[in-house]
Amino acid sequence: MTSNISYPATRLRRNRGTHWSRRLNAENELAVSDLIWPLFVINGVGKREAIPAMPGVERLSIDFICAAAEEATRMGIPAIALFPHTTHDKRTEKGSEAYNPDNLICTAIRAVRNLGLDIGIICDVALDPYTSNGHDGIMWKNEILNDETLAVLVRQALVQVEAGCDIIAPSDMMDGRIGVIRKALEDAGHSTVQIMAYSAKYASAFYGPFRSAIGSFNVFKGDKRTYQMDPANADEAMLEISLDISEGADMIIIKPGMPYLDIIRKAKDQFAIPTFAYQVSGEYAMLKAAADKGWFDYESAMLESLIAFKRAGCNGVLTYFAPTVATLLKKHKI
Repeated sequence: MTSNISYPATRLRRNRGTHWSRRLNAENELAVSDLIWPLFVINGVGKREAIPAMPGVERLSIDFICAAAEEATRMGIPAIALFPHTTHDKRTEKGSEAYNPDNLICTAIRAVRNLGLDIGIICDVALDPYTSNGHDGIMWKNEILNDETLAVLVRQALVQVEAGCDIIAPSDMMDGRIGVIRKALEDAGHSTVQIMAYSAKYASAFYGPFRSAIGSFNVFKGDKRTYQMDPANADEAMLEISLDISEGADMIIIKPGMPYLDIIRKAKDQFAIPTFAYQVSGEYAMLKAAADKGWFDYESAMLESLIAFKRAGCNGVLTYFAPTVATLLKKHKI
C-alpha cells in the first residue's frame, strides 16, 4: 500500500456511495456454488423430526432426503453432506454398523444416486454416530485406540463409496487415516473418489446440537481432547493439514468455522489447497436464536457470517443455512 495517500485526494466513501459501486468494488462474493448442505437422515418413510437445538433443521427419512437433494439441485447447490441419526440398538462399542453396506447412510446414498441428479454426495468417515459411547474411534478402557480404529474407518469408507458416495470426509482425527483410506480406495479401483479431510477439527463446545441431531448427545462419555485439536493451537493445525495433504487429501475442512477464521486464512496462504469451513451446529444455533429474539436482522447476519468465510479464504462452506441462502442469492441477485 502506498504511503502518500491522504484526504481529500483520497475519499474511500466514493466507492461506497451506491449499490452498484459497492458491488463493483467488492473483494469477495458469496455464490450458490459456495454452499454445501448438511442433511440428517432417519429411518422410516414420510418422517420429519425437529431438532430442538437447531430451530428450522430437521431429521429426514430417505424419501425426504431425496426431495431435499432434488431441491438442492434446482437451486444450484453443488453438494449435500449426509449424516445418520443412529438409534441405540444399532450402536456398539466398536461401531460395526459403520461398515454395514445396508446401513442408513449407504441406503440413503443409493436412493439419492438413483435419482440421476448432478449433485455431489459427501459422507463423513468417523465412528461417533455408531459407537455406544459417542466417540469417533474404538475405546479401550479410557483410551481411544488409533490404529485399531483405522481398520474400521477403511471399511466404512469403502461401503460408502460402493454405495455411490463421491467425496469421503474423514472427521475422526485419528493419525494416519487419510493415508490408509487413500490406499484402500486406490487398491479397490476408486482412484477418482475425492477426500475432503477434516484436517483441523478442534475440540469445541460448538458441537453440542450436532450430537443431539445424530443421537450421540445422551450416550457421549468423557471428552475428545486426546484426538481433536486444542483450540489454543494454530501451528499444530498447519502440521495436521500438511500431513493430510501428503497422505492424499484433495481438500481440507476447518471445523468449527467462525471462531477459527485465522486458521482458515493461514491454511489457505500456506497450502493453496481447496479449503472449506464447517459452520457448525452451535454457530447456526447462536445466529438463529439471536435472530428469533429480534436482536439482529436474520438475513443480514446470516449472509455476513458466510462472506466472512470467503474473505478468510474458503472455497466453500458447509452450512445449515444453505437452502435459505441459495434462495436469497437467486431472489435478490446479491
